[in-house]
Amino acid sequence: MKGSRIHAIVRELQNENIDVINFTENLELYIQRALSPAKLTSMKIDKENGRVSVYLKPDQVSLAIGKGGLNIKLASRLVDLEIDVFREMDGSQEEDVDLNEFGDEIEGWIIDELKKIGLDTAKSVLSMDVTELVKRTDLEQETVEGVQAILKKEFEQE
Repeated sequence: MKGSRIHAIVRELQNENIDVINFTENLELYIQRALSPAKLTSMKIDKENGRVSVYLKPDQVSLAIGKGGLNIKLASRLVDLEIDVFREMDGSQEEDVDLNEFGDEIEGWIIDELKKIGLDTAKSVLSMDVTELVKRTDLEQETVEGVQAILKKEFEQE
Protein backbone atom coordinates (compact mmCIF):
# COMPACT_ATOMS: atom_id res chain seq x y z
CA MET A 1 0.00 0.00 0.00
CA LYS A 2 1.47 3.30 -1.12
CA GLY A 3 2.13 5.83 1.66
CA SER A 4 1.10 3.46 4.45
CA ARG A 5 3.78 4.80 6.81
CA ILE A 6 2.60 8.35 6.22
CA HIS A 7 -1.02 7.34 6.78
CA ALA A 8 -0.02 5.76 10.11
CA ILE A 9 1.64 9.02 11.17
CA VAL A 10 -1.40 11.07 10.11
CA ARG A 11 -3.68 8.81 12.16
CA GLU A 12 -1.33 9.16 15.14
CA LEU A 13 -1.62 12.95 14.80
CA GLN A 14 -5.45 12.80 14.84
CA ASN A 15 -5.70 13.32 11.05
CA GLU A 16 -3.57 16.48 11.03
CA ASN A 17 -2.45 17.35 7.51
CA ILE A 18 1.22 16.92 6.73
CA ASP A 19 3.22 17.88 3.67
CA VAL A 20 5.99 15.72 2.29
CA ILE A 21 8.66 17.67 0.44
CA ASN A 22 11.22 15.81 -1.63
CA PHE A 23 14.72 16.95 -0.72
CA THR A 24 17.12 18.21 -3.37
CA GLU A 25 20.52 19.91 -3.27
CA ASN A 26 19.15 22.47 -5.76
CA LEU A 27 18.19 25.28 -3.35
CA GLU A 28 15.86 27.05 -5.81
CA LEU A 29 13.90 23.89 -6.47
CA TYR A 30 13.81 23.06 -2.75
CA ILE A 31 12.36 26.50 -1.94
CA GLN A 32 9.77 26.12 -4.71
CA ARG A 33 8.74 22.76 -3.29
CA ALA A 34 8.60 24.15 0.25
CA LEU A 35 6.26 26.97 -0.82
CA SER A 36 4.03 24.71 -2.91
CA PRO A 37 1.20 24.96 -3.98
CA ALA A 38 2.12 28.63 -4.62
CA LYS A 39 3.71 29.20 -8.01
CA LEU A 40 6.78 31.45 -7.81
CA THR A 41 7.52 33.78 -10.72
CA SER A 42 11.12 34.49 -9.67
CA MET A 43 13.52 34.26 -6.76
CA LYS A 44 16.71 35.94 -5.58
CA ILE A 45 18.91 34.07 -3.09
CA ASP A 46 21.31 36.06 -0.88
CA LYS A 47 23.22 33.43 1.11
CA GLU A 48 25.56 36.03 2.61
CA ASN A 49 22.72 37.72 4.46
CA GLY A 50 20.68 34.54 4.89
CA ARG A 51 17.69 35.81 2.90
CA VAL A 52 15.65 34.77 -0.09
CA SER A 53 13.33 37.12 -1.97
CA VAL A 54 10.52 35.32 -3.75
CA TYR A 55 8.22 37.07 -6.20
CA LEU A 56 4.69 35.86 -6.81
CA LYS A 57 1.59 36.94 -8.64
CA PRO A 58 -0.93 38.57 -6.27
CA ASP A 59 -3.24 35.54 -6.23
CA GLN A 60 -0.36 33.29 -5.14
CA VAL A 61 0.85 35.35 -2.17
CA SER A 62 -1.70 34.03 0.32
CA LEU A 63 -0.88 30.44 -0.71
CA ALA A 64 2.82 31.00 -0.04
CA ILE A 65 2.27 32.70 3.29
CA GLY A 66 -0.41 30.32 4.56
CA LYS A 67 -2.86 30.82 7.39
CA GLY A 68 -1.24 32.89 10.11
CA GLY A 69 2.03 32.88 8.17
CA LEU A 70 2.60 29.21 8.92
CA ASN A 71 3.69 28.09 5.42
CA ILE A 72 6.33 30.78 5.06
CA LYS A 73 7.68 30.16 8.58
CA LEU A 74 8.01 26.43 7.96
CA ALA A 75 9.63 26.95 4.57
CA SER A 76 12.13 29.38 6.12
CA ARG A 77 13.06 26.84 8.76
CA LEU A 78 13.39 24.12 6.16
CA VAL A 79 15.91 26.00 4.03
CA ASP A 80 17.50 27.80 6.99
CA LEU A 81 17.07 31.18 5.28
CA GLU A 82 14.66 34.05 5.92
CA ILE A 83 12.14 34.14 3.07
CA ASP A 84 10.69 37.50 2.01
CA VAL A 85 7.58 37.40 -0.15
CA PHE A 86 6.96 40.12 -2.71
CA ARG A 87 3.88 40.71 -4.80
CA GLU A 88 4.70 41.15 -8.47
CA MET A 89 2.95 44.22 -9.79
CA ASP A 90 1.69 44.79 -13.30
CA GLY A 91 0.28 48.00 -14.73
CA SER A 92 -3.27 47.43 -13.49
CA GLN A 93 -2.16 47.22 -9.87
CA GLU A 94 -0.16 50.45 -9.71
CA GLU A 95 -3.24 52.33 -8.54
CA ASP A 96 -3.88 49.85 -5.73
CA VAL A 97 -4.23 51.14 -2.16
CA ASP A 98 -2.56 49.67 0.92
CA LEU A 99 -5.06 48.37 3.50
CA ASN A 100 -3.47 50.52 6.22
CA GLU A 101 -4.89 53.55 4.41
CA PHE A 102 -8.36 52.39 5.51
CA GLY A 103 -7.46 52.39 9.22
CA ASP A 104 -10.06 55.08 9.97
CA GLU A 105 -12.87 53.09 8.33
CA ILE A 106 -11.87 49.47 9.03
CA GLU A 107 -10.84 48.25 12.48
CA GLY A 108 -7.17 47.34 12.88
CA TRP A 109 -7.83 43.73 13.90
CA ILE A 110 -9.78 43.15 10.68
CA ILE A 111 -6.91 44.55 8.61
CA ASP A 112 -4.54 42.28 10.56
CA GLU A 113 -6.74 39.24 9.77
CA LEU A 114 -6.58 40.03 6.06
CA LYS A 115 -2.82 40.57 6.17
CA LYS A 116 -2.34 37.18 7.86
CA ILE A 117 -3.47 35.53 4.64
CA GLY A 118 -1.32 37.76 2.45
CA LEU A 119 -3.90 40.37 1.47
CA ASP A 120 -2.35 43.78 2.06
CA THR A 121 -3.95 45.88 -0.66
CA ALA A 122 -7.52 46.85 -1.47
CA LYS A 123 -7.58 45.14 -4.86
CA SER A 124 -6.20 41.90 -3.41
CA VAL A 125 -9.16 41.80 -0.99
CA LEU A 126 -11.66 42.72 -3.71
CA SER A 127 -10.31 40.05 -6.04
CA MET A 128 -11.17 37.29 -3.58
CA ASP A 129 -14.65 35.82 -3.22
CA VAL A 130 -16.52 36.56 0.04
CA THR A 131 -16.96 32.87 0.87
CA GLU A 132 -13.23 32.25 0.31
CA LEU A 133 -12.34 35.16 2.60
CA VAL A 134 -14.66 33.84 5.31
CA LYS A 135 -13.12 30.38 4.97
CA ARG A 136 -9.51 31.64 5.14
CA THR A 137 -9.94 34.18 7.95
CA ASP A 138 -11.71 34.35 11.29
CA LEU A 139 -14.08 36.98 9.92
CA GLU A 140 -17.84 36.68 9.52
CA GLN A 141 -19.56 37.07 6.17
CA GLU A 142 -21.20 40.39 7.13
CA THR A 143 -17.81 41.80 8.15
CA VAL A 144 -16.17 40.71 4.90
CA GLU A 145 -19.02 42.19 2.86
CA GLY A 146 -18.74 45.46 4.79
CA VAL A 147 -14.99 45.63 4.20
CA GLN A 148 -15.40 44.96 0.49
CA ALA A 149 -18.10 47.66 0.25
CA ILE A 150 -15.73 50.21 1.83
CA LEU A 151 -12.92 49.20 -0.51
CA LYS A 152 -15.17 49.35 -3.61
CA LYS A 153 -16.12 52.95 -2.76
CA GLU A 154 -12.44 53.92 -2.99
CA PHE A 155 -12.20 52.83 -6.61
CA GLU A 156 -15.61 54.22 -7.63
CA GLN A 157 -14.44 57.72 -6.65
CA GLU A 158 -11.52 57.67 -9.13
